[in-house]
Amino acid sequence: MLAGRTFYLSPATFPIFSKSNPDMTSPSFDRRAFVYGGAALLASSMAGVRAQTARVPVRVGNIPIVGAAPIFVVDKEGWAKEAGLDLALTTFQSGPNAIQALASGTIDVYVAGIAPLGVARSRGIDVKVVAATATGENVFVGGPRLVQHFAPGVAPAEAFKRFRAATGKPARLATQPAGSVPNTTLQYWLWEVIKANRDDVEVVAMGIDATQQAVLADAVEGAIVREPALTIIQRNNPGIKLLEVGDRLFPGQPGTVVGVSGAFLARHPAAVQSLVDALVRAGDLLTHDPDRAAPAVAANLGKGIVELEIIKTALKSPATKFVIDPREVIGPAKAMEAYQVKLGSLKEAANLDDLFDVRFFERTRRPG
Repeated sequence: MLAGRTFYLSPATFPIFSKSNPDMTSPSFDRRAFVYGGAALLASSMAGVRAQTARVPVRVGNIPIVGAAPIFVVDKEGWAKEAGLDLALTTFQSGPNAIQALASGTIDVYVAGIAPLGVARSRGIDVKVVAATATGENVFVGGPRLVQHFAPGVAPAEAFKRFRAATGKPARLATQPAGSVPNTTLQYWLWEVIKANRDDVEVVAMGIDATQQAVLADAVEGAIVREPALTIIQRNNPGIKLLEVGDRLFPGQPGTVVGVSGAFLARHPAAVQSLVDALVRAGDLLTHDPDRAAPAVAANLGKGIVELEIIKTALKSPATKFVIDPREVIGPAKAMEAYQVKLGSLKEAANLDDLFDVRFFERTRRPG
């Protein structure tokens, strides 16, 4: 018995076991053959046991957005299992929440916004970005009461001013918590791009699902959203309009990335390489055949609640651009980090060159 397994020595395995030689006393009995044959069988069985136990469990924390789609495709297409990885996905409502789980050792891999990782590194959390998944995801939408002031030729800052003059209160704009990409992106757009008057707007921090609900319930006048929230919101209320796209909110807006804890990276570098290989494969599928990828995304993101057609639309949205190469987001990430320092959400700039580990992408084994 080995690890719960019983081995049977049959005549097919060892010809010495036969009716003509039941007690192995015949002169033809070769004890060395028996010993070597048994050792070979034992070694083979041990190899099978090792193969079964060599799989690497990978605890992934992600946020429920289309920008995280590559990890969903890797999971549901079975590519992780092919590579010997057993993914266990956990959903968080913001990047900062996922960072807490990474810091506590609850997750091994972080799939969410880049901004919280800069904060994490500045606080001594050992994490490396090994891949990106999407850029330019965050867009700004306005509800009907705000949209009427965004008339053609009216500057956004003037539109917010007109809203306050008409209602007697600032426009409430929902986004995720301080330190997140959506929050940083919104504040950059308000104060640096359109130069809005701070008395004309109020930034309200809440989770991803709460933001979507607040916009639909008309509890806020505007919000930073990502897909599939954008598609869902506009289908439910066509009066909610897309007022600004991602790259105009923050130039080169860095988005969702894949961060790996230093401990996991040290223990399982080959698993990290396999994960990056699979992410590149997923990015290619999402970019070139989004309809084929949609069911895998819907299975993880929709949980049977969001219609497949909504996911298909979201994958082709102007708020969706899949980018796996981590080198493409280093420059914009540095610019965002500098702005976080200005906002006070980050005490000082971390060394983002040290945050990124591009080796795995650079030696990716591409399919075909």
